[in-house]
Amino acid sequence: MFLLNGQPLAIGRAFTYMGIQYPANWLQLSSEAEKAAISITWVADPVRADDRFYWDGDVNNPKMMEDRLEVKEDGTPLWVQTYDPVTESMVDTDVQVVTKGLKSNWIAQVKDTAGKLLAQTDWMVIRKAERNVDMPVKVAERRSAIRAECDRLEAAIAGCADVAALITVVSSQDWGKDE
Repeated sequence: MFLLNGQPLAIGRAFTYMGIQYPANWLQLSSEAEKAAISITWVADPVRADDRFYWDGDVNNPKMMEDRLEVKEDGTPLWVQTYDPVTESMVDTDVQVVTKGLKSNWIAQVKDTAGKLLAQTDWMVIRKAERNVDMPVKVAERRSAIRAECDRLEAAIAGCADVAALITVVSSQDWGKDE
């Protein structure tokens, strides 16, 4: 991004500096020497942390790893509420509100991926059960590999101590290729 006196300049937008108005296309058409003459500098955009793991792309603000039971401001449990048609109001249930952490969310995502990959060949399992038609060996091996990868990832995610370790684990997913 271009900076003028430490302030970002938007490309394609007019700006004024020291009483001189520059047109919207000036940054695109001017030379490096012309930009330098009025102290415009180029600074690379800051690297944004992965929003799947950090709030607002800030590496110093990681999302929570573990699930959290929610409480009210006074420290009492926050309960899931349902509508009671008799009293025409919301009433507490006996289920406490839980905010899921990164581990739970990633384990759910891994299970979902495995389920979707297995669903493609579930009909062969049903065919085997109903009509005793054998499943091709490659399909059985592929299904076993999918289940093994799911189990490996679940265990690795559960064992992560911090966000960096979790990023390493989820980046190592290897579901193989469909044939």
